[in-house]
Amino acid sequence: MISRKEIIETIDMVEKEHFDVRTVTMGISLFSCIRESAEKTAELCYDKICRKAENIVSVAEELGEMYGVPIINKRVSITPASLISANFPGKETVLAKALDGAAKTCGIDFLGGYSALVGKSMTGYERSFIDSIPEALACTERLCSSVNVGSSKTGLNMDAIKLLGGTVKEAARLTADKDGLGCAKFVAFCNAVEDNPFMAGAFHGVSEGETVINVGVSGPGVVHAAIKDMEGASIEDLAEKIKKTAFKITRAGQLIAKEAAKRLNAEFGIVDLSLAPTPVMGDSVAHILEEMGLASVGAHGTTAALAMLNDAVKKGGVMASSMVGGLSGAFIPVSEDIGMINAAKSGAITLSKLEAMTAVCSVGIDMVAIPGDTPDYVISGMIADEAAIGMINNKTTAVRVIPVPGKTVGDSVEFGGLLGSAPVMAVSPYSCEKFIARGGRMPAPIHSNKN
Repeated sequence: MISRKEIIETIDMVEKEHFDVRTVTMGISLFSCIRESAEKTAELCYDKICRKAENIVSVAEELGEMYGVPIINKRVSITPASLISANFPGKETVLAKALDGAAKTCGIDFLGGYSALVGKSMTGYERSFIDSIPEALACTERLCSSVNVGSSKTGLNMDAIKLLGGTVKEAARLTADKDGLGCAKFVAFCNAVEDNPFMAGAFHGVSEGETVINVGVSGPGVVHAAIKDMEGASIEDLAEKIKKTAFKITRAGQLIAKEAAKRLNAEFGIVDLSLAPTPVMGDSVAHILEEMGLASVGAHGTTAALAMLNDAVKKGGVMASSMVGGLSGAFIPVSEDIGMINAAKSGAITLSKLEAMTAVCSVGIDMVAIPGDTPDYVISGMIADEAAIGMINNKTTAVRVIPVPGKTVGDSVEFGGLLGSAPVMAVSPYSCEKFIARGGRMPAPIHSNKN
């Protein structure tokens, strides 16, 4: 039972502290839709998504009204599309357009899973699929894409990493009229998880059930408010307060997740309790870190503060639900967090500091605008660095960067909505071209041999 005090606390979290359920994401298996031709496969995928997800928007709105908690996004994730399109290399965009059409018909915000899992090596059809990503992102509106390039168990696929630098550059070129917006819908992963409800990296893993509901809750503002009056408190006391706050947030998320699954005739999957910020004041992960005592995010001590925050959020969530999954922790996307935006503009945050922070946060270098003339091998180098951090530390890491066409350091770019805005940040002027050109496979670390 939920007590009267908890109900009042939840109302306060919603009205004053920007608490919301960031997304209800339905994962749908499309293996049953695979046929020899692109056209027939695309038709069956469209029909199945529309049939399974036709009520996701109305159910989410009903639950938001019923529980008094805003549900911001309604999304769908699918079986990695490179597996669905294996029979028709070169015609993958037929499937991409059908997936986008299904998203529009259902009224969802994004559809994720135009994805390839090439952490060890690549087949010919997977290489063809990766080649299709820029065009797929340019000719659709709601489709999101991802590629997993490695894991702690297999090492890093440096051939795929080399390829993805060009993928990002081409996606930026094809969406130059929108400041390279296509790149905001693409992410390169190491150790990608199969039950992530957050875009752009969501896909429905091959070990998942037929239809699954995963929910992502978010409460940076709630955590910020919880520690605001703790001047002089010890780090231990801050951690305890954050843990208790994450517990409350997760309980609300699980309640909604289970009811959504029941109404949509789907399996309940996980609650992802990531602190996902928005550009709105009062909804910033960076401001939580500054409330702990940093003059600005990016100051020395930032990585330590973020490590404590991430750990406390996970501990609180695990106590509230036995089905915590996804990424769960703290996101630090630059363009989507008003505190990160300001820190980047002032120079307090650089790419080097961001890289250090990604060793302890939920994902990685996320929603970072870089100069449009950045070479593709530099982008590949950024992906390799992040993937190596994930591989060695046995955690998920990712890169989502936007080489903004025609813009350079000192310029700004406006993406709008939850994607926010960002200053164009400087990349290292020193070349990694010869290193990236080597290709091959980076062996897994010694500690991966645990059998």
